[in-house]
Amino acid sequence: QVQLVESGGGSVQAGGSLRLSCAASGYTYSSYCMGWFRQAPGKQREWVSWLSTYGSSSYVTSVKGRFTISQDNAKNTLYLQMNNLKPEDTAMYYCAARSGGACATDSTQFPYWGQGTQVTVSS
Repeated sequence: QVQLVESGGGSVQAGGSLRLSCAASGYTYSSYCMGWFRQAPGKQREWVSWLSTYGSSSYVTSVKGRFTISQDNAKNTLYLQMNNLKPEDTAMYYCAARSGGACATDSTQFPYWGQGTQVTVSS
């Protein structure tokens, strides 16, 4: 049973930083894609970033240059370093995973999800 547990959310002022963590367990696939999504109140879930087994990564345009996705294989943990946060980054952030090396930006392609961690950025 794959389990994903996010942490690290909180409230910050615009320009501040947060680092989200996603601890993964029960994952036995040799190749995978890990992703971060977010959902603001009244809006659809939005893809933020993904990281593949092969080390490639991608970001939604609105966070490029501000967010960095990374992983610590020894700890089975995925991270999202978020710098220069803006009020429009306010959302519930979710970690997601799918098997296979090919990544996707469509949330329906990810069968495994964490419970989410709230990020609130005030102006």
